[in-house]
Amino acid sequence: MAFNVINEARRCLNCKNPMCRKGCPISTNIPEVIRTFLEGDIDKAGETLFKNNPLSVICSLICNHESQCEGHCVLGRKGAPVHFSNIENYISDNYFEKLDQGAVEELELDKVRKKGMRVGVIGGGPAGMTIAILLARKGYDITIFESREKIGGVLRYGIPEFRLPKELIERYKRLMVSLGIRIRPNTSIGTTITIDDMFRDGYRAIFIGTGVWKPNTLHIKGESLGNVHFAINYLTNPDVYTLGDSLNVIGAGNSAMDVARTALRHGCKRVTVFSRSEHIAASITEVEFAKIDGVEFVTCVEPVEITDEGAVFVNVEHDEEGRHHRIEGTEKLYPASSTIIAVSQGPRNRIVSTTTGLDVTERGLLVTNTFGRTTRDGIFAAGDVVLGARTVVEAVNYSKQVAEAMDEYLCGLDR
Repeated sequence: MAFNVINEARRCLNCKNPMCRKGCPISTNIPEVIRTFLEGDIDKAGETLFKNNPLSVICSLICNHESQCEGHCVLGRKGAPVHFSNIENYISDNYFEKLDQGAVEELELDKVRKKGMRVGVIGGGPAGMTIAILLARKGYDITIFESREKIGGVLRYGIPEFRLPKELIERYKRLMVSLGIRIRPNTSIGTTITIDDMFRDGYRAIFIGTGVWKPNTLHIKGESLGNVHFAINYLTNPDVYTLGDSLNVIGAGNSAMDVARTALRHGCKRVTVFSRSEHIAASITEVEFAKIDGVEFVTCVEPVEITDEGAVFVNVEHDEEGRHHRIEGTEKLYPASSTIIAVSQGPRNRIVSTTTGLDVTERGLLVTNTFGRTTRDGIFAAGDVVLGARTVVEAVNYSKQVAEAMDEYLCGLDR
């Protein structure tokens, strides 16, 4: 592994105008990281990655690199790009292992000057984890309120183990505890405890990063049947589902690939993914892995009904402007024991319905300014609850900006 990573790093051209960095949503200084690594200072390379992206080791595993950093590498125009994902994972994993062992002095708790100001973080997913780590390092007293029993959000409950080992999230938990961050699991804000209660108890600012956990529906007949499920619910705990021998997956994004590959690993003998478009929305890599695992694909079809025997689809065609039209008379039943709907998610409204002053969009997403400030003073938000379902690295990048805005806001308050 190390030898291959070193050879891969040596392929980097160290471009003066690095397109790889432009393709990275969080602007990782890839040439600098690689150069530092090759000079023998893996700790400094790891520190550079961590400072820029606290979830670097996670992003190295789950980012859509082919359309981001690696997809912009100039070497990829005529051959294979530098596979920075492998390099980043090796460096970040090494650095994080040292963080886990307390071997990195920069993050020692006694070196952080405490500011004596309490900040609440609602949601322990990628956005909440990023905010908590960044603000804890600035000296704020952080409490994470997590509605589930463990932190991680979509990282833990939406991405399969074979793509993202859960032990990695446990390592992040240990890091956050070492930074003095308190975690309240099984605590849903908006039910027993409200945001007003938090302000009453001395929280000077509150961050909302609750993600999007309400499945979008198709609004077709049959969605309430006993053999129909939603992707985000299934991925939360696949072990509790009995899908039978065959599965239809409606939707063709990365979540659909996760569902399909997970179902095969849990006993399904035949899994078919259906896409309305001829183009599969998931990343090329995820589609390739799905095909290798045995997933079948049907494109240019649209679901019209779900039955006990399977799902009925109609063929569609697309005009020059990209609009789709049903081809009448082409309805066909695709038999399957179960059907899983994977057409993205939206936010739940528990917090909004119990908190005055928070505006939302027509989609139920929180309204914020460029720096994450909501329409109520002292409350900030980032991640999917603001942007809709996006990538983890996009959530981290936005959360970095929001953390700076929260720090500026807090520094302006009377102590």
